[in-house]
Amino acid sequence: MATNVDHGREPCPHRILDDLGGAFAMGAIGGGVVHLCKGAYNSPRGYILQGGLEAIRREAPRIGGSFAVWGGLFSMFDCALVAVRRKEDPWNPIASGALTGGVLQLRYGLPSAARSAAFGGFLLALIEGVSIALTRLTAPPPPMPEEMMSMEGGAPMGVNGGGAPVEVGNNPQQEESGGIWNNIFGGGRDEEKNDGAPAMPKFKEELE
Repeated sequence: MATNVDHGREPCPHRILDDLGGAFAMGAIGGGVVHLCKGAYNSPRGYILQGGLEAIRREAPRIGGSFAVWGGLFSMFDCALVAVRRKEDPWNPIASGALTGGVLQLRYGLPSAARSAAFGGFLLALIEGVSIALTRLTAPPPPMPEEMMSMEGGAPMGVNGGGAPVEVGNNPQQEESGGIWNNIFGGGRDEEKNDGAPAMPKFKEELE
């Protein structure tokens, strides 16, 4: 069965660790910036910097860990679906997002897990749809038939290699061979005449 391999990502055994590290870094950095602003805003005057740094130390690892759990589960489900389905397509991340959301909310009951799974699948479907649309918009246009012929070294009928139409009456090959009618009836140009005058028929020799 043919597989559509996504060459922009790591292979599956290494993809889990890559997604774990990327998700943790994204959560820690993003959460750190948010809580730096919140800690600085809620700190008294004179302790703004200390309050912001304390909020980063307290909250950034927790948010990074939550993101890492989500990214690790998503990547594991994605690799499992790739191994089962033997191909990579947009349905794998959509199903992985739904399964990840459902598993993370399973401790709160089946209704909450179902809602979280539906939201996760919808979010990943939206992301995949935007990614596919951007890929199609930024892709170069397909080559025209004339460009394909020139790339392959040929040219369409009636058109030379430069794209200009060929004039039949000025073809040097036809002038050298004496033209189509001379090839049929006259047997070609008389090469013994160098003055350009047409050769006269030899009636006497034919009668003799």
